[in-house]
This record gives sequence, structure tokens and C-alpha cells, in this order.
Amino acid sequence: MMTSPRFSVIVPVYNRRGEIDDLLASIVGQRGIDPSIVEVIIVEDGSTEPCGDICDKYAGNGVDIRYYYKENEGRSPARNHGMERAEGEWLIFFDSDCVAPEDYFARLNSDKSLDLLDCFGGPDAAHESFSDTQKAINVAMTSFLTTGGIRGGKVSMEKFTPRTFNMGFRKNVFEKVGGFREMYSEDIDMSTRIRNAGFRIGLLPDQKVYHKRRLDMKKFFRQVYVFGKSRITLHLLYPGSMKAVHLLPAFFVLGTIAMCIFAIVWSWLWILPLVAYLLAVGIAACVSSRSLKVGLLAVPASVIQLGGYGLGFINAFTQKILLGRGRDIKEEIEARRGK
Repeated sequence: MMTSPRFSVIVPVYNRRGEIDDLLASIVGQRGIDPSIVEVIIVEDGSTEPCGDICDKYAGNGVDIRYYYKENEGRSPARNHGMERAEGEWLIFFDSDCVAPEDYFARLNSDKSLDLLDCFGGPDAAHESFSDTQKAINVAMTSFLTTGGIRGGKVSMEKFTPRTFNMGFRKNVFEKVGGFREMYSEDIDMSTRIRNAGFRIGLLPDQKVYHKRRLDMKKFFRQVYVFGKSRITLHLLYPGSMKAVHLLPAFFVLGTIAMCIFAIVWSWLWILPLVAYLLAVGIAACVSSRSLKVGLLAVPASVIQLGGYGLGFINAFTQKILLGRGRDIKEEIEARRGK
């Protein structure tokens, strides 16, 4: 007799053949579990380089892999497309550039704290096989010194918010709250709606995934710039959701500019606080990565992370809050009302 899977893994993909290959290999290679409790739903979001043949390559390895191709609408509609077809008790979300440790589902299946939760999230980390640049970017995105530990750290300056690189919630949560909305930081929006609906959310700190992230600093800057802008969108959707940690990158940008001006006009000593901070970031990165090269690369990566986010935040704050420009404010309010 066929049994329903416990975990439905849902992954949206757009022109990421190599990434999907690595992700599926990591899921098919899971140890310590009955593979029938896991199903994988790959939703191709109108890619010009589809990965259906890669999904076929891993079919018949015990894990039920289902592939759907749909027109390009964005990652949120793609995830919703997958959720509507999922059969598992838990809907699990990975980004296409993630790789699951070989014991991910064995740990998850045996974690008793899961019985007390409706939604969970886990941290992301860099695999030892990743490039030094990827490891440095990972440090910039996960270090307490740069992000306050908000992406799944055991010590955090903000209430934990699951994100779709490593997130899961029960199917009844989807049935009550609805799907993801097509917007930047849609996972933070979803987690907020889940919390506001009264569901229990928790961090599983040992339930990590390996996250490849951006391959170069230019793409990384564009990504965090958008993150900074989306924080204002989230503030408009959920007044009161803005925390001190979200302001720090903007203060970093403004403070760096001020220190540089003061150093030029008055004394070079004004630049010492910035130097001391970046030195601390570099030392912490060296220790955590056990690599001098990664530690050195983590310094510019952290500047990009803080500077990009801060600039995006300042831009959106100026346009939407101070000047009240654009149609976005009305759209965010209407989105909150479900219109």
C-alpha cells in the first residue's frame, strides 16, 4: 500500500541546470531514512535552459521526483504551483543554489522539536568545496558582526525569521495563510504572515544547508541592494516590524562617508573606528573559516554587504517614506489587505 511522503521538497528554478543537478544529487544521496518519505517537486519557471532531463537522471532512485514546467511568472508563483501539487505533511523549501547535507532529512525526521512547531527554518553555511569567494560572501551574510545573526544564528539581534533557502511549514499553514506573494523578500513576508496567524515558528540551529550564493561580488552587491530596498516595503506592509538591526547598514554607509570626510578635512584619526571594525570582521572570518585568504576576502565582501544593503535601504526610505513617491506604497497596503 502506497503511503504519502512526510516531506515535500519544493524548488523553483530558472536557468540553473548545474545547481539543480547538485541539489538533486544531495537529496537522492540522503542517508539514514526511508527515501519514500521524501518527494521532490521541481518547478521550472519558464527557463530557456530547462532541467527536465536532469530530473529524469535521478528518477528511480527511491525519491519521488516530479518536474513541472510553467510560464515565467516569478519564484513565488512557482513555489505556489509546487505547493498545490505537494502531498507531504511538511512543505520544505530550498533555493536552487543550495545543497542538503547527507543527514538533513534523517535529522529532521527524528527531531522531536518539530512536533511542537508549525514552521521552522535553519541556517545556511559554506561547504568546504566552495570557492574562497563563496565562503567569504557566506561569512558576510552570516556573521554576527555584519548581519546580527538574523539568518539563523544562535545569537541574534532580531526574532528569527525562516527564509526559503532552508524553510518548512505544515501543509495546513499553506491552506490557512495562502501562498507566497510575488515581491522581494517574499519569504520574510510569508514568515510574518505565518507568525501573525498564530502559528508556532522556531529555529532548528543544527538543520543547516550549504548555500552557494553569488559567484562574484558584483552580483552580490545587486542582491543585497534589493534586500535593503525590500526592508522598506516590509515596513510599509507591517508597521512596527523595523528593528534596530535593519538600520545598521544605513548607519554604516552614512558613518563611513562622514568618517572619510572628517579624515580628509581634519585628521586621519577619524578613520580608525572603521579600520578597527573591518579588522575585527577579518579576524573573525579567519577564525571561523580557518583560512587567511577567506578572512581577507571577507572584508570587501562585508563592505559590499553592508554598503549595498544600506544604499538600497536609504534609497527606498528617501523615495517611499520621506518623499512618498511612487505607486508602491498603495500597492503594499493593498497587498496586506489581500487585494
